[in-house]
Amino acid sequence: MLPLSSRRLRALARGRVDWYIVALLATVGLAALLPADGAPAEALGVATKVAVGLLFFLYGVRLSPRAALGGLSHWRLHLPILLCTFALFPLLGLALRQLPESVLNAEQATGILFLCLLPSTVQSSVALTSMARGNVAAAICSASFSTLLGVVLTPLLAALLLRGGSSGTVPFSLGQVTDIVVQLLLPFLAGQLARPLLVDLVTRHRMLTLVCDRGSILLVVYAAFSKGMTAGIWQRTSVGRLLVLLALCGALLALILTVAAKGARLLGFDREDQVTAVFCASTKSLASGLPIATVLFAGSEVGLVILPLMLYHTMQLMVCTALARRLARRAADPAEPRAVPRNTAARTDVAPGA
Repeated sequence: MLPLSSRRLRALARGRVDWYIVALLATVGLAALLPADGAPAEALGVATKVAVGLLFFLYGVRLSPRAALGGLSHWRLHLPILLCTFALFPLLGLALRQLPESVLNAEQATGILFLCLLPSTVQSSVALTSMARGNVAAAICSASFSTLLGVVLTPLLAALLLRGGSSGTVPFSLGQVTDIVVQLLLPFLAGQLARPLLVDLVTRHRMLTLVCDRGSILLVVYAAFSKGMTAGIWQRTSVGRLLVLLALCGALLALILTVAAKGARLLGFDREDQVTAVFCASTKSLASGLPIATVLFAGSEVGLVILPLMLYHTMQLMVCTALARRLARRAADPAEPRAVPRNTAARTDVAPGA
């Protein structure tokens, strides 16, 4: 049976509705109509912190260190992918952040840069690579290692590069560092330690863990957009600004896809490794990004900050699925040179990086 994220991508490939994206949009709509305020908002804040901790605990349980580190011998492929994820993307984010206030307001510009600091998604990268007949084993190693690095690198890069709001101060304090350690790092490390005991249980009950993953993300989205509504910041976001933001996310995705594809060819990678480089270098993890954003940013800002990530995530699913279909057709064409298939039986018991 295909992994659940793979089935989502297959559904998109056939033109079917992705109900998880619908659920995300419905959650935003619910927050706009019925935002949590007062005592319910405080209870929601506590529930969100618990959900984030549980989410990263499950990441730790599912993420195989062997899968993440076992492919390091193929460093010529993994290094360019990581450079795209944690160097090229942030540089592009910094460049876009220089656009005038008339194009991007402060929260949206910060959101673009935050998007660029995130690790690659795991299961979507693997599923897209598999669909396009790429090097699945290398995709598992590269995306898993990106997730491991992202737990530490994303908050660190945010501390170095992000400037919050109009005050121009680094949005990091000792309390926020403590929150990152308590809500993200400690649950993740606890999950890694508990992996030998729980991985079989988690693998057998994929539907339960899926509900936990998706439910946690929907809870974070509702809490974030509720805070934005009660703070009144949505009045600062016009339809024109949203269209500009959508265009910038599309341009960012197109540029990274082009750079990854041309770079992989220039480095002499075979067809399978080129496919892996394209999808692992261009995707960003919604599942990791939303919880991290709730820890890094003030409640009144987080709704607008995560908006670019949600737009980019939706766009990457649609565009990359269409691209994977095209690459698969090329691979099936007898006129196309076919690389010798590599090991595609590698384990996929990794955290979903939606």
